[in-house]
Amino acid sequence: MGTHILNNYIFKALDAYPYELEKATQAINYALSYNEKDTMALCLKGRIYAETLKDYDTAKIIYTEALAENINAFHIYPHYINALLWNEDYEEAERFIDFALKVKGSDKVELYHKKAVLFEHQGLYKKALNKIKLAKRFNYDSSNIYDLKESESRIKDKMPKKAKKKKK
Repeated sequence: MGTHILNNYIFKALDAYPYELEKATQAINYALSYNEKDTMALCLKGRIYAETLKDYDTAKIIYTEALAENINAFHIYPHYINALLWNEDYEEAERFIDFALKVKGSDKVELYHKKAVLFEHQGLYKKALNKIKLAKRFNYDSSNIYDLKESESRIKDKMPKKAKKKKK
């Protein structure tokens, strides 16, 4: 019975987020009252802190709490990495991505894409493009192709243009 009610609140929170934050927050709080360590509820709470309130430090604490409960909660990985990137915690982001890539069952496409974004943040465009190539190699789902191509194009646009040699 408890799990059913917990899941109902999770679904209500997912349905309300990000457009009805009051309803989403209320549903998350109800879900956490049934299980304070529920990774999905904690992830949504972290997303509110990171994406809406821009409180990256609090979001990081919430994400690490959820991952301490279940390191295989793969749905948390991209959101945690985003919070690290937005907070400019690049070394921490790189360590986490490297760890996550070693976890069996993790979304390698998403993680290599995040690593490309990390390198893009750091201005390491060639490294970023190499990670996009790796992401494409691990991609078996056409829904990711658009995002990868968009990132690749954006990164290429940021690369310094080579000066053309004049003919004598």
